[in-house]
Amino acid sequence: MQVGITPFDSPLGTLTLAAGPAGLVAIGFDGQRSRVEAFVRKRFAREELELVEEGDPAGAATALARYFAGELHAIDALPCDAGGTPFQREVWQALRRIPAGHTRSYGDLAREIERPDAVRAVGLANGANPIPIVIPCHRVIGADGTLVGYGGGLAVKEWLLAHEGARLQLG
Repeated sequence: MQVGITPFDSPLGTLTLAAGPAGLVAIGFDGQRSRVEAFVRKRFAREELELVEEGDPAGAATALARYFAGELHAIDALPCDAGGTPFQREVWQALRRIPAGHTRSYGDLAREIERPDAVRAVGLANGANPIPIVIPCHRVIGADGTLVGYGGGLAVKEWLLAHEGARLQLG
């Protein structure tokens, strides 16, 4: 199986994009190419895997360029193959339903997937998301409306939310 991988220059720094036949499998932030490659090798350890340089894997580079240029919905239809457990996939699907410019709390997501007592598990699934930006875990904020952790760092999360026009309570 081939997985295409490429660096992508963005306003956030160089992202590493990786996609297989079913869609995006990972996006890494600046300096995370080796982590993306290790993730892909582990994820597909049971398959004969070949990582190949590919300029626009799954159309992700084109869609992300449009997203960063202001076409916020350009990433909505990108195919994703995030793997994960059934619960993680359920959370990640719920994340993709959050419109650009909007936010939800972990509790909101837990209620949306009809597991209101699973707030911590939702947070863990959010943190395990291998395809940030496209599976928009940056749109999840604290119950009090403040920013909470993000794998790319809070400054990146704040930038993404501002780019999308979300109103935040910073502080």
